[in-house]
Amino acid sequence: VQLQASGGGLVQAGGSLRLSCAASGLTFSSYGMAWFRQAPGKEREFVGSRRSGGSTSYVDSVKGRFTISRDNAKNTIYLQMSSLKPEDTAVYYCAAYTTVDSNSYNSYSRESTYDYWGQGTQVTVSS
Repeated sequence: VQLQASGGGLVQAGGSLRLSCAASGLTFSSYGMAWFRQAPGKEREFVGSRRSGGSTSYVDSVKGRFTISRDNAKNTIYLQMSSLKPEDTAVYYCAAYTTVDSNSYNSYSRESTYDYWGQGTQVTVSS
């Protein structure tokens, strides 16, 4: 299984960026997908998830600004980021899971839920 994240870069505050994560080696439509991020000197944190059925969860700090979508025909998940802030600067990782303990935010936001991880893509937001 491979998850290949791309689309990171340098953007000014208030700008937009779209990340992509291409999956291979798995039945993509059966997997739930998520994005995490890790800022310098901080622990990795949950950004949002999109279940195989389409429902989503987001961390409060990105609600209304970030949107996760998926294209099962292309085995790809996207993270559309808008109104970016300097505090969004981080390495962004995509992740995939097959099963979850419970249909709860705690489960979807927990790293141990996820079976596979991508390599990360750097997003830098300048002020």
